[in-house]
Amino acid sequence: MSFRIGFGIDFHQMVEGRDLWIGGVKIPHHKGAKGHSDADVLLHAICDAMLGALALGDIGVHFPDTSAAFKDIDSKILLKKSYDLIRSKGYSLVNVDSSLCLEAPKIKPHVAAMQAAIAEILELTIDDVSIKATTTEKMGFVGREEGLVAYATVLLQKKI
Repeated sequence: MSFRIGFGIDFHQMVEGRDLWIGGVKIPHHKGAKGHSDADVLLHAICDAMLGALALGDIGVHFPDTSAAFKDIDSKILLKKSYDLIRSKGYSLVNVDSSLCLEAPKIKPHVAAMQAAIAEILELTIDDVSIKATTTEKMGFVGREEGLVAYATVLLQKKI
């Protein structure tokens, strides 16, 4: 049996006047993530982890921010397209482990909805999708609430 591990990371600036989408869920907050798409930092990190596990480049290679086709696109679509590419290479996901780094808003009340959204797209159970969150204790750009970061690790298994 063949296994592949992938790691992804994504950063987005926080700005007024944008919705905040994390893990496929709209989170109430006075700031949102700035980006070409809906700027869902968690889904982007998971996409990069899946693509990286099979040495397929990163999210920017497959969904460039120079393309009008991806302007304001729902990142759940990008996650599904990335997963379809993984499946076309003969792999399936075993699990996702992720961490969010932001000062506000609190993520815990939204974790179950995020897990459900991600699990549905990736054909996993909620127990196969780990989402953790932390702050930087007010240090750096995350601590000043200028941006947020997501990290994701995935395990892929070759289908027999």
